[in-house]
Amino acid sequence: MASPLARLSPCFYVQIRASRLTVTNTATGERWDQAPLLALESNAKGGKTVLTIGDEAKKRVGAGIEVVNPFTHPRTLISDFSLAEKLLQEVFKAMSKNRLMPASPAVIMQPLEKLEGGLTQIEIRAMRELALGAGARDVLVREGSDLTGRNIDFAELLREEQRLPGSERRSRGRGWILNIIFIAVAVFLAWRFNNG
Repeated sequence: MASPLARLSPCFYVQIRASRLTVTNTATGERWDQAPLLALESNAKGGKTVLTIGDEAKKRVGAGIEVVNPFTHPRTLISDFSLAEKLLQEVFKAMSKNRLMPASPAVIMQPLEKLEGGLTQIEIRAMRELALGAGARDVLVREGSDLTGRNIDFAELLREEQRLPGSERRSRGRGWILNIIFIAVAVFLAWRFNNG
């Protein structure tokens, strides 16, 4: 039986290619299917601000604006982890814009290219961390055929995955607790260091 959190939050099926990023809400069928691009503008402090994402980013090329694809690399699918994470955050935000209080989604990550010999543990972890960093509450990294059907049952996929050897491909998303503890300790130490 699904938890109350699972009923309130969406499940996103993310299919990644170097030239296309497709994110589908498995319950509603809503789909974001565009080029995995970010238009970045440099600010006065040397940082970069995301102006827009997807196909709209292609139109923003100009002075001081850089358009990047974080999923293009000759050997692996992720070329820039932090920009890939930011792109997913923006897509998740766009997919949740009609919700009063957007909840953290369960995410099924499926890389569709550069899979010769299967995914390594490093690639699996990178996909998992990418989704968690983008705001996922639970992640499943999937290899194999595309999932079809509008109502993909995330819980059933997790049970199937646990039966397979090497079930480290999933994460229950509990890493956020450790992140909060780590941040709290870092803030305390910074405060303590500054107040000496």
